[in-house]
Amino acid sequence: MTAQRESMDYDLLIVGGGPAGLVAALRAKQAAQAAGTDISIAVVEKGASIGAHSLSGALLDLRALDELLPDWRERMPPFKEMVRDESLWLLGQTRALRLPGWCVPKFIRRHGHALVSLCRLTAWLGEQAEASGVDLFAGFAAVSPLYADDSPQSPLIGVVTGDFGVDRQGTPKPNYQPGIELCARYTLLAEGCRGHLGRSLEERFHLRDGIAPQKYGLGFRELWRVPVERHYPGKAIHLLGWPLAGRANGGGFVYYLHDQYVAIGLVVHLDYENPTLSPFDEFQRFKTHPMLKALLHGGERLGYGARTLTEGGVQSLPKLAFPGGALIGEAAGMVNLPRTQGIHTSMKSAMLAAEAVVSAIAQRRAHDTLHEYDTALRASWAYDELYAVRNIKPCLQHGFVGGLLTAGLYLWAQQFGLGRLLPWTLQHKTADHQALRPAASMPTLVYPPYDRITAFDHASSVYLSRTQHEEDQPCHLRLIDAELPERLNLPRYAGPERLYCPASVYEYRRNDDAPETPPALRIRAANCLHCKACDIKDPTLNIRWTPPEGGSGPHYAM
Repeated sequence: MTAQRESMDYDLLIVGGGPAGLVAALRAKQAAQAAGTDISIAVVEKGASIGAHSLSGALLDLRALDELLPDWRERMPPFKEMVRDESLWLLGQTRALRLPGWCVPKFIRRHGHALVSLCRLTAWLGEQAEASGVDLFAGFAAVSPLYADDSPQSPLIGVVTGDFGVDRQGTPKPNYQPGIELCARYTLLAEGCRGHLGRSLEERFHLRDGIAPQKYGLGFRELWRVPVERHYPGKAIHLLGWPLAGRANGGGFVYYLHDQYVAIGLVVHLDYENPTLSPFDEFQRFKTHPMLKALLHGGERLGYGARTLTEGGVQSLPKLAFPGGALIGEAAGMVNLPRTQGIHTSMKSAMLAAEAVVSAIAQRRAHDTLHEYDTALRASWAYDELYAVRNIKPCLQHGFVGGLLTAGLYLWAQQFGLGRLLPWTLQHKTADHQALRPAASMPTLVYPPYDRITAFDHASSVYLSRTQHEEDQPCHLRLIDAELPERLNLPRYAGPERLYCPASVYEYRRNDDAPETPPALRIRAANCLHCKACDIKDPTLNIRWTPPEGGSGPHYAM
């Protein structure tokens, strides 16, 4: 593959066409216009279309959108409902207890927030960005960084997009097209959770030195259409307890959208210990609770998806700026865990980074470190919001009851202005992949069969995600040590990759031609939802998620 690559130059390049990336592009155009100039901007997105890889419940705090587009209501946004009725419930195996509204701290209240489909919101933001003059390149995966030279501290000057038309062995096919070099004065990484370029740049520029490890959750979401008599537009329910209590931390939600649509989901924190726990099966069990089963009875399941999200808080934020660019949005870790929201904080970080870029370009700078972005973020309301809840994740390490009580007391102390009496920041001591214990020391979890009424199998679920990959391409799920799964993961941890993956990508199988040999790991990369749980939870970090051919992966429509 020696074909000459084309090269394109921009003032600002943004990797990732999610909310943060598109908001950064919009804000940069606004700031340049306000300064009486113009800058060239490109957004490169690996999904087949803008919004195809965006998955969430989701609730949108409108604060950042109000700042970005004060007239957004006149621009026909893709959401109709605001939260008018919210509640928090504790679940037992067969019962449910609604907590009184007065005992829910304001830090986790969501009244007045918009009930949105994130993929539709992202597509709408893409339309706004394109109308402002931003170049959008959907279906192009940024696979590797471009540096000015080979020296260790050489700045980032852009990215290379992936080749098209390469077979499993890495040989060009008749339709082969080489990737493109996209160069820019500054590059903002908005890849979302566990971005592969961000991970590479964190290592190169030591952005995580002295920083607590990032923490993660694996979120599931299904879209249902329910009978009209059980649909209450503007209602948002959050649930704690069963089925995760005693097994893992996390919680669920039910959001009533428009036109009889309901989004139902579960977030499983990835610091669980038992390697036989299956987050996918916990989600399927969750829907069999009598409260949820009654809601879904007679309904139709229309969509399924899964993705990881950052949960570490401000103590896990890396250094945000590096020579030639910066991390924005969830690529930096801008999620408010107790509210399970990060769109608005990600948008704010993107706006601040965009303003820093435009200011630097006005000063005729290029490829240096945008220290002013980091300073502006730490002086913003987004950082204040995240700082106020910084100790919630560490509190949850004290078990379900102890964690719930400790976190609740902490939130109430913040609400009554006692935060100054609690000035310390609790740290995360271990990464999520270090939490797994040997299977022999943990009880083996057995899950009930799927009833195909509310609980479904992997195959039918992945089908609803509309996931597509070109079969004849190199496997994008790479093993650093190809023999380690059989040598360590299977005998010591009972093969946890076959369980933590939400799409049944990993499977241990015997060779039919040699049945006496031990099972070997098989990877069905075509099923991959691009959630990156394998890159996070593998006990030795032996699996590296890399982008497949551009346009591959899920195609979420709601």
